[in-house]
Amino acid sequence: MSVLTSQLLRGLTGSARRLPVPRAKVHSMPPEEELGIMEKAIALTSCFVSLFLPAGWILSHLEDYKRPE
Repeated sequence: MSVLTSQLLRGLTGSARRLPVPRAKVHSMPPEEELGIMEKAIALTSCFVSLFLPAGWILSHLEDYKRPE
């Protein structure tokens, strides 16, 4: 890398280091109402289906993907 390129890169990154980074003010409180058993079951089922359905499809059709066309 040439001297000019290194000075240019140092000049570009030097100003970015001095910028203040704003801090997020996040405050959390307990939930107003607890999730019921049915909501938890629906959420867990949808997570499992969205994860395992595509993987199961690929594994069940693995021989189709191996075959050259």
